Amino acid sequence: MYDASFSGIIRTILIILLIYFGLKIIFRFLGPFILRYFMKKMGKKFQDQFNQYKQPTKEKEGKVSIDKNPGKGRKSNKDVGEYIDYEEID
Repeated sequence: MYDASFSGIIRTILIILLIYFGLKIIFRFLGPFILRYFMKKMGKKFQDQFNQYKQPTKEKEGKVSIDKNPGKGRKSNKDVGEYIDYEEID
């Protein structure tokens, strides 16, 4: 079985702290570059999606196209029931 010594515990704590502060310093300097890279990547993705929907369709001049026929509108159904007018009583 392993015995925990005071110097082993201190050494482990110091290694953990060294790794923590080392990563913190590295990310402080490299963080803006990493963030800038991902922001450019996301901006390019959004730009591509925007351009995909924005591109006009090329049609011959004088050609008429109808995308959707206008609806005839909804007719109300008068056979649903009877309308009852309520009055408030004081």
